[in-house]
Amino acid sequence: MSKPTKAIPRFKNEAEERTFWESQDSTAYVDWSKAKRAVLPNLKPTTRTISLRLPQHLLDSIKAAANARDVPYQSLIKVWLQEKLHG
Repeated sequence: MSKPTKAIPRFKNEAEERTFWESQDSTAYVDWSKAKRAVLPNLKPTTRTISLRLPQHLLDSIKAAANARDVPYQSLIKVWLQEKLHG
């Protein structure tokens, strides 16, 4: 890979930097052959709170299944959704 020829400019804020990189080819600024893989062991996926309306009998059944497995019912719902999506 050729050596980068351009210096990375200084940015006033993150929005300006984002706009710059959206329109530029990074290979003109960064020698990717020298890049190293980053390990971020404490990074957690972003979660978002949602509101989900369920019939009372369905929620009661989910809570009973979660109680039998000794896990929180919301965690059990997430596991089931993940399994259904990728299963």
